[in-house]
Amino acid sequence: MGLNCADQKSTEEFYTRYFGFSRARVVDLGEARIVFLRKGDAYLELFESPVGPAGPAHDDGPPAPGRIRHLAFQTDDVDAFLAELGDAADVTLGPLDFDDFICGWRTVWVRDPDGVIVEVSQGFEDDRSHDKDGA
Repeated sequence: MGLNCADQKSTEEFYTRYFGFSRARVVDLGEARIVFLRKGDAYLELFESPVGPAGPAHDDGPPAPGRIRHLAFQTDDVDAFLAELGDAADVTLGPLDFDDFICGWRTVWVRDPDGVIVEVSQGFEDDRSHDKDGA
C-alpha cells in the first residue's frame, strides 16, 4: 500500500509504534525519497507529498470510488490498543461490537497523521465455508 504523507517521519513513527511495522528500505530519489515499512508480508510505502490533504475522512472512511476507504489491522484487544494509542490519533468511529456476526468481533476506526482512516479489530475470523474443500 502506498501512502502519501505530509511528514514521512510522523507517519513512519505512527505505524512503527502502534502497528509493529519496521523500516525495510529507503530509496533516495535525489530531492525525494520513499520509505518502505514492513510487517510480515505487508508493506507500506511512504511518499512525501507536496499537496495538502483531500479533506478530512470520517467514520470508517470515504465511500467514493477510487479512494481508499481505510486500512485494516488486527489486534488482540481493541481497548488495550486504544489505551496505548492515547491521544496520538483521533477515533472517528467506535469502538463497535459486531457480536451479531462473529462472537467477540470488536472494531474501532482512527485517523493516522495524514488523515487516512485505520480500522483496528479484534476477534474477526474468516468464514471457512468459502474454502475450496468447505472445511
